[in-house]
Amino acid sequence: MQYRRFGRLEWRPSALGFGCMRLPVQGEDRSAIDVAQATEMVRYAIDNGVTYLDSAYVYHGGESERFLGRVLKDGYREKVRVATKLPMGLVESQADADRILNEQLQRLQTDCIDFYLFHGLRRPRWELVQRLDLLNWAEKARAAGKIRHLGFSFHDSFEVLRTIIDSHPGWDFCQVQYNYMDTKYQAGTQGLQYAASKGLGVVVMEPILGGRLA
Repeated sequence: MQYRRFGRLEWRPSALGFGCMRLPVQGEDRSAIDVAQATEMVRYAIDNGVTYLDSAYVYHGGESERFLGRVLKDGYREKVRVATKLPMGLVESQADADRILNEQLQRLQTDCIDFYLFHGLRRPRWELVQRLDLLNWAEKARAAGKIRHLGFSFHDSFEVLRTIIDSHPGWDFCQVQYNYMDTKYQAGTQGLQYAASKGLGVVVMEPILGGRLA
């Protein structure tokens, strides 16, 4: 496994992470994770050097985080850093954000989430972050030890990405869609390079476009 710089952080993650949005399921129910097969996949990845696992509150109907909380027992939690996301479509107040974050900590069976993201920021959701003062909320959660590093995942234009990055000095990382078909889509190469130039770690989502480029 190769390991890379991650922005200004001292930690060096594996070049490949493991996304937990498309775990194998039983039948057509996306919440019915095939626990045996998914466990084998995740632990194989960790045993072979993967150190970054990505989930979200809404993945697999909420079962992705619960699955990770179980699969990372037996010493696996200490080998990795876990990322998950605040579901912006479900947040109408800081009280909602508090409730969801506490639920995520319980689901993941951890007292601190290593990498915490505002999920799927685009202009309307960024305006929600500002209106509800969620950056201040997140910094309080970080000071309380509930999250370690703060970032956002992103689906909008380069101009919006630049606005978000420049609006808060406390960002540690961001997550953008990027692959050889998407070099000019959304943030694109320009956004990836801008984020890196500002000292942010950059996580790539959709590196093979949800499997379609395979």
